[in-house]
Amino acid sequence: MAKFEKSISGNFNQILSKIENGILNGSISASLEEQSDFRSGDAQCSVRVFERYSYFGGNRVSLSVTLFQNADEPIRVSAISTGGSQAVFFKVNTVGEEAFLDKLKEILE
Repeated sequence: MAKFEKSISGNFNQILSKIENGILNGSISASLEEQSDFRSGDAQCSVRVFERYSYFGGNRVSLSVTLFQNADEPIRVSAISTGGSQAVFFKVNTVGEEAFLDKLKEILE
């Protein structure tokens, strides 16, 4: 499992769209598996769960991305990738997880 967190400025919906398009167009096997959006007062939160095939690991990895913003505060991004390991009791191969997370970092830069 790999994790990335960052606070960014900008338009919430534009950043969310940029993430969705960047992930889905960044890999032929990438898919948006599920999504959730909600708002309460001045706060809004969006969750996206993506999957893609990891050629290096020979399996699928997932990336969960959460965007949260309260009023005009910076947008908080939290992303967790998982699923790259092939071992039963411990993690052996996490290259696919790191690569998926690196794609998100690239999109946000």
